[in-house]
Amino acid sequence: MRAVIQRVTQASCTVEGQITGAIENGLLVLLGIEDADQMEDLDWLAQKIAGIRIFSDENGLMNKSLADINGNILLISQFTLFAATKKGNRPGFTRAARPDQAIPLYESMIVKLSALTGKEVQRGLFGADMKISLLNDGPVTILIDTKNKE
Repeated sequence: MRAVIQRVTQASCTVEGQITGAIENGLLVLLGIEDADQMEDLDWLAQKIAGIRIFSDENGLMNKSLADINGNILLISQFTLFAATKKGNRPGFTRAARPDQAIPLYESMIVKLSALTGKEVQRGLFGADMKISLLNDGPVTILIDTKNKE
């Protein structure tokens, strides 16, 4: 799994003119699921997302977590995070999980993050043409890959 985590002051997802999810202060998380992903990947990544300390404290240092600021999460499925670009100019997506595998993991991530944060996770619509609006704070953008735990 790969997650692009963006610290935001606001973010929303719109599908066909309807808002499917919106948050104020918190995290916009773009989640890519690959065919090799398992529940262990999901559990590890959910813990990281819920606990990551990228919000500023009173000294301007990134010491606060989502819980510390009473923040929210907007979770968006993003298969293009597994784009293969080595050959040619057209990306390939063969490593991205097929919907029959990815949807249950995406839904499980929503449940897990809700349990860890004690808040309803806002969301996009899996497989839809989504329009994402955000105001990145900082900007702070973090990439986490469960197969490359740095």
